This record gives sequence, C-alpha cells and structure tokens, in this order.
Amino acid sequence: MAARDLAGYRVVAVHAHPDDEAITTGGTLANLAARGADVLVVTCTLGEEGEVIGETYQHLVNDEADQLGGFRIAELKASLAALGVRGQFLGGAGRFRDSGMAGSAASDDPRAFVNSGKLAVDLLAEIFAAERPHIVITYGPDGGYGHPDHIRAHEITHTAAKIVDVPRILWTVRLAAETAALLPAEAPEGWRLPDDGELDGVERSDVSMRLDEHAYSAKVAAMRAHATQLWIADGRITETNPHAVLADGPVVYYALSNLIMQPIQRVEHYQLGAGTPPADAGAGLFGGLER
Repeated sequence: MAARDLAGYRVVAVHAHPDDEAITTGGTLANLAARGADVLVVTCTLGEEGEVIGETYQHLVNDEADQLGGFRIAELKASLAALGVRGQFLGGAGRFRDSGMAGSAASDDPRAFVNSGKLAVDLLAEIFAAERPHIVITYGPDGGYGHPDHIRAHEITHTAAKIVDVPRILWTVRLAAETAALLPAEAPEGWRLPDDGELDGVERSDVSMRLDEHAYSAKVAAMRAHATQLWIADGRITETNPHAVLADGPVVYYALSNLIMQPIQRVEHYQLGAGTPPADAGAGLFGGLER
C-alpha cells in the first residue's frame, strides 16, 4: 500500500479523447491517486472519429452506425476505475465532437472540438476554479503528435489556466531515444516496428515519474480497457478483440489500429509548460508547490 504522502495535492489532466489519459499519463495518474492526491481527468470529446480494432464492434464507426462515441464512454469509465481517478467530460458527454485527424471533413462540423471557441475555455476555467489544481497536465503546442484536438486541448488549457491562475502546467512527452531502446528486433506477426521518426518523441524532459509495479499494472489495465482502440500484446483476448498477440521484451507492448508496435514505458516524462518550475529534478511533479 502506497504511503499517502500527496494527500492535499490536486491534479487535473486535460485530454482530447478517451484512451489518451491511459496511453500518455496513466501511470502518473495512478501513482498520484494511490499516494493520496485528488486526480481529475477532463476528457474533451467522445472520440467518435476513431477506428475500431476487432470484428465485434466494427460497425460502430462514424460512417456506419456512428455509435462509437457512446461505446467509448464505457471504455473510459473502466479505464478511470483502473487508475483510481475521477473523470468528467468537458461541458458534459457529447458536448464537443471529435474533430478527426488534420484535414478530416469531421472538422467542418460546428460541434467539432476545434470549433469550440470561447465556450470550451470558459467551461474549463469553471472546472479549474472549482478544483483549484496545483498541477494541470496536458499536451505541448503540437499536441504531442499533431492531432488537432490535442492542439486544441493545449490551447484551452493554457488560456483557462491564465484566467484561474494555475500554479503549474506540465506537458506529457516521450523521450525518443528511450522509446527506440525499448523496441525489440522483431514485431509480432501482423504487426510492424515503427519507421525512423514515425513515433512522437522529444530529446529532453524537465520532470519524470518512474512507475512502481502498482502504477505500471494500473496503466496497462487502463489501456486494456480501451479495447476498440488499443491492442495489448499480452496474450489475452477480449470480447471486443478476440485475437491474441504476445510480444517478449522488457515491457508490455501495444498497437493502435495501424498495428505499429509501441512500448508501454515504465517512465512517464513531462516538460514544464507554464508556471513555477519544479524545485529540482528529484523533487517530483509537486516540487516547490505548497499543498
């Protein structure tokens, strides 16, 4: 049982779609919550434009039944339970729609998150005012990998944080060299290894969270909950995806619907986006902030 040494600290993570909370920050959020911090995940869309892994729910996609967003609410709920954190949709479930990848026709929808304007900022500022977070976690200016909804989440987070005076904003990042070092020589059958530069990655971080076994297991479980979006190479099958893949290596591996192999890393990295810098590299995410 983790010591509750972070009781009194508050964290809000602002994410674009269901599954982002698990992939990029899941271990950190699980660690902080287990240590007593109050953690809230704000999700900005239902991820309606996603693809679907496995045959069971293939026809939920946007150009067929267009029911994927509602289905992903349940996946997100299971993910948040695995992490031990609270969740809230920005403006309520379905208020803003997934804008799709850059250039997608989905961005023309007036309800698309990229068209959310001042309303999204005001709604997020209300959450910040109610939660009074010590730290807000989101993406950098490029959204991590260029998705318009990630970029929009960055924009509204920084604008709302200025209104409410959030002490510290951290951007979730991956270290490119670390990701490359964790990839095995071969991918499982049907999957492939990423090409050089194909995955997002940066050269440096300002503060990191090394995941203990509880946090790492919680992160993997949270990612597994998003079975329409993520295929975990741990030999298991699910109702959503009745196909098993097992990959050997120093960590657990996963793939999106593109079947590009990626590691679930044991360290999550952050760059300082705004506010008070951490006291020092070893002081943790809250270093220099009074509870």
